[in-house]
Amino acid sequence: MGDLGFPGNFLHEKTEEVSDRDKKMADEEGREVDVVDVVSLLSTDGRNFLIRNNGDKVAIGSLEGKMIAFYFSVSCLPHCQLFNLRLIEVYNELSSQDNGFEIIFVSDDRDEDSFNDYFSKMPWFAIPFSDSWMRRKLEKKFSAMGVPTLVILDVNGKVLNREGVKAVKGYGAEGYPFTVEKISKLREEAENAKKVQTLRSVLVSSYRDYLIANDRSKVSVSNLEGKIVALYFTYNDDFSREFTAELAQIYRKLKEIGESFEVVLVSWDDEESCYDEAIESMPWLAFPFNDKSSFPFSQEKLHELSKKAQAKLESQTLESLLVSGDLDYVIGKKGLKVPIKELVGKTILLYFSARWHPRCRDYLPKLIEEYHEIKNVDTDFEIIFISSDHDQDSFEKFFLRMPWLALPFGDERKKYLNRIFKFHPRGQSFVGLTMVVTGPTGRTVTKEARELLMIHGTDAYPFTEEKIKELEHPTEEMAKGWPEKIKLDLHDEHELVLTQCDFDLHPKCALNRKKENGEAHGEMTEEEYVCDGEGTL
Repeated sequence: MGDLGFPGNFLHEKTEEVSDRDKKMADEEGREVDVVDVVSLLSTDGRNFLIRNNGDKVAIGSLEGKMIAFYFSVSCLPHCQLFNLRLIEVYNELSSQDNGFEIIFVSDDRDEDSFNDYFSKMPWFAIPFSDSWMRRKLEKKFSAMGVPTLVILDVNGKVLNREGVKAVKGYGAEGYPFTVEKISKLREEAENAKKVQTLRSVLVSSYRDYLIANDRSKVSVSNLEGKIVALYFTYNDDFSREFTAELAQIYRKLKEIGESFEVVLVSWDDEESCYDEAIESMPWLAFPFNDKSSFPFSQEKLHELSKKAQAKLESQTLESLLVSGDLDYVIGKKGLKVPIKELVGKTILLYFSARWHPRCRDYLPKLIEEYHEIKNVDTDFEIIFISSDHDQDSFEKFFLRMPWLALPFGDERKKYLNRIFKFHPRGQSFVGLTMVVTGPTGRTVTKEARELLMIHGTDAYPFTEEKIKELEHPTEEMAKGWPEKIKLDLHDEHELVLTQCDFDLHPKCALNRKKENGEAHGEMTEEEYVCDGEGTL
């Protein structure tokens, strides 16, 4: 598997000399396999069982008479995790039909903790992580040169399909039993369906022949006949709204010049209020929120995609964020490459910034100061600069001032991070700077590290919800007796309102109790409110 540049060359790592048994196997066995005795293949002198993620041992002999899929995968790669979600769905559906189909996970993880975390999400069997000899043997036996790989055997041990990943991705449980013949038939049916596809077959269901306009009127699908139609799949969030505004400008211009072009919204939102807000701001048509149209545009399918995205977020690791093929490092000064694996277990701040933006340049000295303060407390803290500079020279000049790490300029991983964290260099998030923190597990702790540093300074570290609650509790208690509104001469144009963070008045910086002889005294008067001159107290 290391042939494709996956980090660590996992299954090919030589931790000790190969045994005589390994050499004999390598000499006698070719790479092509037609029929396999699964029980004999998997059994060893010291082990005649597979494991489940709860620690249960299952006799290998129980696999006789079942279809088997050998599943080669690794936890640190995003595309493996994404396919894993799809495979779980297919496996559960086939299990509910009692098809006698089993999967055996062959891990390519480099350490047992990664294996255990990944395997904990899988409902099938696995080769124990400790049995590295067997994992190498299976990799060679089935020519598994990349991950994920899914090799499918029939009940007699005959290899049905070495490209099970493509079969599962493309056809799901419908592709069962995943023979080459079945997949070819499904592919042919799909091609034939495309040839006869019409606008109505895509947009009309058995009970609905209309779409929804932004004024909630119903527009017949027949009005779109003869037009070029774009299906717009999106969420109603900050990142998507910026693109929506750009698309709306293009849409209106095309309409003005008389082009026969239409857009149809397919909302991924789970809440109808978000859907309602979205269609009111869009000049085109939309599927109804609770639509039950046909695959692949059904609400169930969209909800399924949403669940996949959420599951992917929950299984996030630092490696899944920052490793892509052979791009498994960040850089330090003088071109030093730091492997991502050396950062695993640390608290990482992803710093989206650029030299061309004044606020980024102005804030950098303060961030450097905060970085050193936190490093003095916890050496397991690091910052990675994600540049939005326009050229290599600007990147290098800005990075030269920084004492931390960075993605290389123009690195393709930046696009993935922009999408995951909804960062856009022309958007509002950039104006306020975007700083995302991942914890020791790799899960996102906060996307608002900049704001937390502004409010609490380095006391906010490690930026967890528990830490912020601990910091805010005394202030909230103190603020309970404060007035809701006050009027000051400095602010004749408006009253100052007591609110939570990010508004006019923040409890921590709002009031400065005047002291007499070092003691706070009495009820506060207007003179005892101190304003910073910018609309906050």
